[in-house]
Amino acid sequence: MEFPRKKTEPGTNAGRPGCPDEHGLGHSIVKVVILAGGYGTRLSEETRVIPKPLVEIGGRPIIWHIMKIYSSFGFNDFVICCGYKGDLIKSYFLEFFQRNSDVTIDLETNRVEFNRSRTEPWRVSLVDTGISTMTGGRIKRVKDYLDGTFCLTYGDGVTDLDIGKLVAFHRKEGAMATVTAVQQRGRYGVLGIAKDQPRAESFREKHTDDGHLINGGFFVLEPCALDLVSGDDTVWENEPMQQLVAAGQLAVFRHAGFWQNMDTLRDKALLQDLWDSGDPPWRVWNTQHDIQMPTLAPSAVPVPNPVH
Repeated sequence: MEFPRKKTEPGTNAGRPGCPDEHGLGHSIVKVVILAGGYGTRLSEETRVIPKPLVEIGGRPIIWHIMKIYSSFGFNDFVICCGYKGDLIKSYFLEFFQRNSDVTIDLETNRVEFNRSRTEPWRVSLVDTGISTMTGGRIKRVKDYLDGTFCLTYGDGVTDLDIGKLVAFHRKEGAMATVTAVQQRGRYGVLGIAKDQPRAESFREKHTDDGHLINGGFFVLEPCALDLVSGDDTVWENEPMQQLVAAGQLAVFRHAGFWQNMDTLRDKALLQDLWDSGDPPWRVWNTQHDIQMPTLAPSAVPVPNPVH
């Protein structure tokens, strides 16, 4: 696929093949696609039983935290790319309303009345994108659920990013894709060693500036970017992003604030400690109406029975 080298006008899709104006940046509802189908092998202590997006921080699945971030900026229409143990993710959302409502149950007639509800204003599409499908293939499989510019992120990372500013930046740049760049924190002390010398010249403790800017997820994409995905085996972070870079169609939104993924038990413990502090930096939403839900053990997650 060939791309124009000319920069498009901000806020338009002009000059971008496969990006007609009527399906581009002017669309009123920006959906949010969340990749939630991977195995999460580096967190296998948890993911042997539940999928990574359901691993809990503060008694809530990490995917709930991600959705709350988006929702606080008015993004409430979600498309979840399910795969490994996707049935548990579906069960979580199928039960969400009833578990967060006061109910009256008439056992004689088997009727249920839902009374006061403390649920979220979310519309959630749960799509089976395959067990072993790569990230690009998963995005391509939900193409029919998308009708314009959309957000995309991974189901294991939280941030205090202003999503509204991110989308506005994408509109201004007029690129096919925007990625959020975050600083990878240095994790080790730094030794200064002269070449071919056996003794250290300096040492200092790790610092955030020791890291590099990395892909932090939290993308904004045009539907035409999916034309770069050839099939289920396509890794989004490889050929598609490389082609976007080569064509000058990947904008970069630099975020200097908080960002943390949950890749290992160490990451999970860090996020839990931040939550327990009472002021986790990614909690950008109003907590007044937060739902207090009981934590269910993975083996105790029930499958709802239909009520006749």
